[in-house]
Amino acid sequence: MSKAFTKEDDAAETEFEDEGLEVSSGVPNYITREGLQRLRDEFRQLQQQERPKVVETVSWAAGNGDRSENGDYIYGKRRLREIDRRMRFLLKRIESAEMVDPAKQKDKSRVYFGATVSYVNSDGEEKTVRIVGVDEARSERNEISWISPVAKALLKAEEGDEVEVRTPKGIDRLEITKISY
Repeated sequence: MSKAFTKEDDAAETEFEDEGLEVSSGVPNYITREGLQRLRDEFRQLQQQERPKVVETVSWAAGNGDRSENGDYIYGKRRLREIDRRMRFLLKRIESAEMVDPAKQKDKSRVYFGATVSYVNSDGEEKTVRIVGVDEARSERNEISWISPVAKALLKAEEGDEVEVRTPKGIDRLEITKISY
């Protein structure tokens, strides 16, 4: 049968399962208190604000008759699936989260989850990153996931240590200049 004769809505519903960042099983879902709160806030915003608005739009559009060429209805149903998929993903990540409080770290002389680390790379550039959970890493705030190559190289190192990390350009040497929590 030609694709032109298939219902777009049915195809779109089965086409995508839960998308998003999936960490392999057995890997803990570490997260800071702030990161967990951001996930909860996003879930609550989707559930209490965005989803009801879209449901209202779809309901209104469905009452307008022919749904096959009704843009509000088609877009609204698609957006509703996106919201539901994101909510399922967030709920799974919240349920599997293992909150870690960096302030309770006993050995503050080494790099562990939640640390803010300053280092100098082999080009002489000084950078500062914070090691956080997979779901809360934001490059614009210099937050990197604890499973990223840079974070893995930095973990358990001390000030003054030099570590190596593989980059697309090759191997980079990082000298740790400061660790804080």
